[in-house]
Amino acid sequence: MTTRRTMIRLACVAAALLPGIVRANAADQPWQLYTTAQGGQPFAAQRLDAPRAASQPLETETAVFVDTGHRYQEVFGFGGAITDAAAETYAKLRPDAQQAFLKAYLDPREGLGYTILRTTIHSSDFSSGSYTYVKDGDRALASFDIGHDRRYRLPLLHRALDAGKAYGAQMRVFASPWSAPAWMKTNGSMLGGGSLLPEYADTWAQYIVKFVQAYEKEGIPLWGLSVQNEPMAKQTWESMIFSAEDETRFLGDHLGPALKAAGLGDKKVIVWDHNRDLLPQRAAHILNDPKARPYVWGVGYHWYETWAKGEPMHRNLAAVHEAWPDVPFLLTESSIEKFDPGQVQSWANGERYGSEIIADLAAGSSGWVDWNMLLDSRGGPNHVGNYCFALLHAGDDGRLVFTPGYAYMGHFSRWIRPGARRVGAAASRSTLQTVAFRNGDGRLAVVVMNRTDQPQRYRLVVDRMETAVDIPAHAIQTVVR
Repeated sequence: MTTRRTMIRLACVAAALLPGIVRANAADQPWQLYTTAQGGQPFAAQRLDAPRAASQPLETETAVFVDTGHRYQEVFGFGGAITDAAAETYAKLRPDAQQAFLKAYLDPREGLGYTILRTTIHSSDFSSGSYTYVKDGDRALASFDIGHDRRYRLPLLHRALDAGKAYGAQMRVFASPWSAPAWMKTNGSMLGGGSLLPEYADTWAQYIVKFVQAYEKEGIPLWGLSVQNEPMAKQTWESMIFSAEDETRFLGDHLGPALKAAGLGDKKVIVWDHNRDLLPQRAAHILNDPKARPYVWGVGYHWYETWAKGEPMHRNLAAVHEAWPDVPFLLTESSIEKFDPGQVQSWANGERYGSEIIADLAAGSSGWVDWNMLLDSRGGPNHVGNYCFALLHAGDDGRLVFTPGYAYMGHFSRWIRPGARRVGAAASRSTLQTVAFRNGDGRLAVVVMNRTDQPQRYRLVVDRMETAVDIPAHAIQTVVR
């Protein structure tokens, strides 16, 4: 009996020591480096020198410091939108290009490893025309039918979900409305803004409930939805204005109760879904409301404030995240606007993705959901001419065209997986941007970006170990340990 107890004690001691032994052995192993540089191969792999004990950096040296002892927000994931435009363009691809599209976005090893898909509730500007699911004036919603989506959008959603499942991903789909039907609005049109008429608040809420039910009947489980896409934008396309009070009351008094009454109370609701500039006001108004707050999962935001303000307002995101650290903040739409076919391979477009994703993650974002996953060679289809860039375009020959933004996105989505936690990361020079995450499997991913015209050497210091890294000019790297 004594011998057995002794063996058990020794086994417990060994189990307690094993994590430390594993960590020590891992620290002695070379770290893997993946680099994308202008003119080079995306995700080029290189083994770094074996790490050594860190020493004091000099003021003249450039360093990236990672402190894994401090952990911050958890990652929800990365993804993109299956719009009507994306689905129509996909249908015109060659069969081999269709398979390549699914692999490019959903394969976690050789693609982007997306786990989130966004879609629209009836039409957006990225549709071939405006449409709804009911006949005009049908207040009872008896004519509700999603038949339009069965031609292109639902088949692609099915293929994407099946592919994600085959790759072992837990896929999440959420939907956003651009506008209520024209007859429910003050301006009598789905376009050009206008507001929801008060007498149709319950009808519009029931319309959204019917959409969720119809999609789930088609085999597309919806993880959640946002209340309104860009609620403060009066656009030439589908748009509808919701003030902070309007959105709060619609969610707290109409949509939230309607979802709950229909047995859909488990659906996650994202509020705001617009730019960072007004984010503090909208988040405070809704999250401080006792009736609306219980229905809120998180706050969505876009990056388009830069068109007027001149710079991305990451400080607003950081301030709101600090005020509500337990609320997920998720970028729900990003796209380079004003499509120019001569700029499809613009490196600056890719760098914008890299720079803004790093800054948002460092400010507390839980993830990043890009806009159209695929557009044609004109940046459409778009029924009002609002042509934009996508990470992938379809060439006129039916082949896929990969843009620099695709590779920049991959430096995050490939190696920062759902459930990862951000850890401390900072650079000693403003010429480098960085962010780091510890994944659930223990792997550390450190992203470093150089937007300057000069290559740089930096000392990568992780806790008390370090190694030297060279980063080319205009490049992005992910170091995996």
